[in-house]
Amino acid sequence: MQITSKFFAATLLLASFGSTAALSAEPSSADASRVKRGEYLAVAADCGACHRQTTEDGAPFAGGYAIDSPMGRIIASNITPSKQYGIGQYTEQQFADALRKGVAADGSNLYPAMPYTAYQGMTDDDIHALYSYFMLAVKPADFAPDEHTRLSFPFNIRQIMWGWNLLYRNDQPFEKKPDLSEQLNRGKYLVDVLAHCSTCHTPRNMMMAEDSSQYLAGSPLGGWYAPNITPDNSGIGDWSQDDIVSYLKTGHLAGKAQAAGPMGEAVEHSFRYLDDKDLHAIAAWIKQVPAIATPVAKPSAQPAEKVDINQVVKGQGDQASLADSRSTDGAELYNGACASCHGREGQGTADNFYPSLTHNSAVSGPTAQNLVMTIVEGIHRKGSDSDVGMPAFDQQLNDAQIAAVTHYVRHQFGNINEDISADQVKTLRNGGEAPFIVRYVDYLIAAGVFIALLLLLLIVRLRKK
Repeated sequence: MQITSKFFAATLLLASFGSTAALSAEPSSADASRVKRGEYLAVAADCGACHRQTTEDGAPFAGGYAIDSPMGRIIASNITPSKQYGIGQYTEQQFADALRKGVAADGSNLYPAMPYTAYQGMTDDDIHALYSYFMLAVKPADFAPDEHTRLSFPFNIRQIMWGWNLLYRNDQPFEKKPDLSEQLNRGKYLVDVLAHCSTCHTPRNMMMAEDSSQYLAGSPLGGWYAPNITPDNSGIGDWSQDDIVSYLKTGHLAGKAQAAGPMGEAVEHSFRYLDDKDLHAIAAWIKQVPAIATPVAKPSAQPAEKVDINQVVKGQGDQASLADSRSTDGAELYNGACASCHGREGQGTADNFYPSLTHNSAVSGPTAQNLVMTIVEGIHRKGSDSDVGMPAFDQQLNDAQIAAVTHYVRHQFGNINEDISADQVKTLRNGGEAPFIVRYVDYLIAAGVFIALLLLLLIVRLRKK
């Protein structure tokens, strides 16, 4: 799940961006309005979620955040107007090319962790406003991120993105559809372009491009799973538009879902700041997209036999004590790590601050991976109504223990009796199953070399004739 309005001035453009225009001493109200709009667009496009430092007090847009892609860790760049370390030398056209085409000012290709395949639909007005905001309102951060992107061969060769872009970048601007209402056109623009929802929620093909036939039908996202958000019963068919708006603003919906992982970041850095009109446009668009049925978890034929935790262990443990535990008893682990907040019966609290586990999409999801990743990474999310924190247990529980408590929670509170192994937990901790292109890259390279040699031999033979 990737993270929505319009993007990044002429009297207001700075000479520091390669322009020779001078900045007027007193910007006009139109200029100021454009910068303010650009600020909103930067939030809607969720620029700050990736291009941020990892510390709470880090400089905005200074970069350094690590994006765990299937090809390796990609470090988000500094996009402040620093001339040396950021985008301070970019012209507006170069800025537009980076957003829409994934091409930096020096001509190098960006990786599609930067969602330029969505931003390619951004309007000229939004590009102009966003550029004005970054150049005039963002404070330069004159330093580079501590880490740099280092991918393994051949993914470290940025030139190979030329071929991928040729296949999957369409360079088509967003156009309003005359048969849609103003609200639905706005919602489509927000969902498909600015918020780039499809980047996370649409499955990928073998070459890691979006499969448009499965639009918003759910997709693995590292160890997490971005769920089906089409209006099918296997998606969010029982959610109202108001439910979607409430979830985007707060990050939770009582008795249904809580945002964690990448979606929690999208709520914290983007959605909670959008105005209600835009949020309702998003909800309206999502509720009318084609419904796509996807697999769901199958409840057991017989309800799970409830475990009396009082008979398992006496009293409740604490998180620190789990580090020395060798137990792989799911009930005992749940009692020590989870029951103090979620309740021994998984009922949560009356105010839903600690959510119920008996009606919870992470518990009853089609796979256990969001529950596993929540246990591993915890939840750290700020919504419009509260700050939510659940501790991470990645250091306190080993893979076998996480598998045990995951099975216990799914079985006891979701009536889903599916085994999950320590090896599966280990795979999810390490970013999930590698996609086709990563698993078979060596074979693809060998096949490419073989075909190239055949073509070379054919050319030589034809010349001799």
